[in-house]
Amino acid sequence: MTRDVVTVQRSIKARPATVFSFFTDRDRWLSWQGVTAEIDPRPGGVFRMNVRGDGWASGRFVVVEPPHRITFTWGWEGEDSPVPPGSSTVEVLLEPEGDGGTRLTLIHSGLPLPALGMHREGWHHYLDRLSVRASGGDPGPDATV
Repeated sequence: MTRDVVTVQRSIKARPATVFSFFTDRDRWLSWQGVTAEIDPRPGGVFRMNVRGDGWASGRFVVVEPPHRITFTWGWEGEDSPVPPGSSTVEVLLEPEGDGGTRLTLIHSGLPLPALGMHREGWHHYLDRLSVRASGGDPGPDATV
């Protein structure tokens, strides 16, 4: 099966440590993505999130290097999932940018080609919400829920 990569970047008006916390603190994560989650941000720790209330994304944390890098496996629970739990990898890189900002680069690899579009759209949507939230704003209710 041919696989490819989704890469999404954002400039966020918050320091890397602040942005990093939105990937390691359950309540902070749920302020920009998901309706419920279990997040244990240590290598081997569980990552499990109900994104919109109708399906669970799950995997395990692989790399946790505060405040610059976090990597976790990703997939969707369910018998017919084209991306089974843990079958793809999400790497988030956070670099200082400008006056106290962060350049976020998210690289989602190992996706089957038919799943690229859905994941690209999803990450663009949710990283827009993260940018607002991490900068101290309120992204409002998630329109995809």
